[in-house]
Amino acid sequence: MNERALSFGSVAAAYERYRPGYPDELVDAVLDYAQTPVGAGPDSRRTPVRTALEIGAGTGKATRAFAARGVAVTATEPDAAMLAELRRQVPAASSFQSTFEELPVGPAYDLVFAAAALHWTDPAGQWERISALLNPGGTFASFGGPLHLADPAIEQAVRSVTRRYLDRDDIPSPDGTPSDSPMQWPGTELLRSPLFTEVRQTTIERRVTMPGHEYVAHLSTISAYLQLPEPTRLQVFAEILQVLPLEVTMNADLTLHLARRSS
Repeated sequence: MNERALSFGSVAAAYERYRPGYPDELVDAVLDYAQTPVGAGPDSRRTPVRTALEIGAGTGKATRAFAARGVAVTATEPDAAMLAELRRQVPAASSFQSTFEELPVGPAYDLVFAAAALHWTDPAGQWERISALLNPGGTFASFGGPLHLADPAIEQAVRSVTRRYLDRDDIPSPDGTPSDSPMQWPGTELLRSPLFTEVRQTTIERRVTMPGHEYVAHLSTISAYLQLPEPTRLQVFAEILQVLPLEVTMNADLTLHLARRSS
């Protein structure tokens, strides 16, 4: 796990306050997929998802969304400060501190999911480990996506500031998949893996509106900015704030990948 992956603890409270949560539509899509047996018709009996494991749970935004549906979620998070915030926000959830690579294989779960966290894990043996954490026929879900300012002119104004300090503030595809490819990572790797089947990619449209200063506070929770020296980081944020209107709307679409463990 690299340095950027462990940079969020210093801003755990801001991460909880300014990162958006996950909509009901996303949870519906995951559970509908997971609970529908292979080859089942519309009237077939559904198999409920009772247990789930979250990889890199952060402050528990996805944990609470699934727990609210009656799923017994075990949340894992490598950063102690992020985990402490999760326990404050979702005290009823089972949770423990661990990297993905150190997770004990056993017990297995009906669902394993990662919310904007899978790209931080070591790709070596990744799919073998996830498969081992799932019950036969269990579901893996990965979801997330960058947030972009919806107004192109405002987006360009902000980029004119950030490019003086950062080459980019997003995370490139771990397997080099181009951004315009019909199938994005990790779906590309799941399709190639014999350990998974029924790979599906779905986009869930989402718009988030907030005051300009809260957008800057959101940027303060992004790893690329956290890597900058503090004086530089504060300078970037001050310059961004100057080019923002009082309120901004973000395109916060979520890309959801689903796959089933092969029997």
